Amino acid sequence: MIKILKFGEVSAKEIFSRVEADVNVETVVAEIIENVKVNGDKALYEYCKKFDKAELEELLVTQEEIEEAVNSVEPKFIEILKTAAENIRLYHQNQVRQGFEIKKEDGIIIGQKIIPVDRAGLYVPGGTAAYPSTVLMDSIPAKIAGCKEVVMVTPPSKNGKVNPVILAAASIAGIDKIFKVGGAQAIAALAYGTESIPKVDKIVGPGNAFVAEAKKQVFGQVSIDMIAGPSEILIIADGKTNPAHAAADLLSQAEHDKLASAVLVTDSYTLAQAVSDELEKQIPKLLRSEIARESIDNNGKIIVAETLEKVIDIANEIAPEHLELLLDNPFDYLDSIRHAGSIFMGRNCPEALGDYYAGPNHTLPTSGTAKFSSPLSVDDFVKKTQYTYYTKEALSKVAQDVAFFAEKEGLTAHAKSAVIRTEGN
Repeated sequence: MIKILKFGEVSAKEIFSRVEADVNVETVVAEIIENVKVNGDKALYEYCKKFDKAELEELLVTQEEIEEAVNSVEPKFIEILKTAAENIRLYHQNQVRQGFEIKKEDGIIIGQKIIPVDRAGLYVPGGTAAYPSTVLMDSIPAKIAGCKEVVMVTPPSKNGKVNPVILAAASIAGIDKIFKVGGAQAIAALAYGTESIPKVDKIVGPGNAFVAEAKKQVFGQVSIDMIAGPSEILIIADGKTNPAHAAADLLSQAEHDKLASAVLVTDSYTLAQAVSDELEKQIPKLLRSEIARESIDNNGKIIVAETLEKVIDIANEIAPEHLELLLDNPFDYLDSIRHAGSIFMGRNCPEALGDYYAGPNHTLPTSGTAKFSSPLSVDDFVKKTQYTYYTKEALSKVAQDVAFFAEKEGLTAHAKSAVIRTEGN
């Protein structure tokens, strides 16, 4: 049963504690990465046989396989995928940045260019955790950013095939190449390149503890989106909230995995008790009831505070991945929310809308990192290059100031490089 905690009557540690995955895979992942670096495709085929129980003839998914997969998916779901993709494109097109140029006196020009990374790599989990939504969410911003190539890796099933809905989503998103490889070895292949898989500049996408650790270890060789922790939702609700709705939304995250965190913060103890009761009714009816049960019992909590203002303060301190405002007039509270990955406004906006359909990205900062991190966006697939131009006249006016500054730092060569052009040399 979910815990009900009264703010002020229990310790802050109990209110703000978060579950942490206690999985030490650092050494194993390091060995896998080194093997892929040294042995390339040979290592990938061996790991595929060992971990996925699949014997492959080639890693690349062929166009025939993609077409076969698309044709095997029910037409209704294809249409839903297409609509979701359009919603995602519409939202992310508004994130496209433009460079700028500033022209000053004496012919001085300073500016900034926005340049997409050449090649982006997308990791997509397979098996029971096959999420076509991730394919759309993580590849469409890269395409909009202007990446020359988007490469996807995903583990095959035992028969050597990729889940058809994953391939259908990849086709709709316009992904350029798809490879049958998963786990830490897939991350290593993207980071260093193999005979078949090209090296990428940025790796995005969720995965298990091995994938997360691999992303952590290759960071610096390539860029990554984030190190994601367990999925989490925080719901802000008042006494008018339908407890069945709140319970269903909590369970929408609890069913992800046993480490997922589902939190309700409210100013109504009556609602808190009603939601607790409703959870007990709904959990047994879920397909993934065992997972949801463990998540709710071990990591779920309902926090009761005296005022809605305090409720919002608590939410900002937790800085959740997903935040629902089950309130009337939710836009009245939007400016008060400072730390959240994605905010779902009002009583008719369940978090599931964001996972699949609405358009804003569902790859979000977890574990309180929303205090300093942002959702995946077009910005993740571009870099900025700045430029400076001075005429001889403009340089002559400031060369002594630049040299003076450099000498204060003890860098006399810096100083000389500024003034030498004004000495007639």
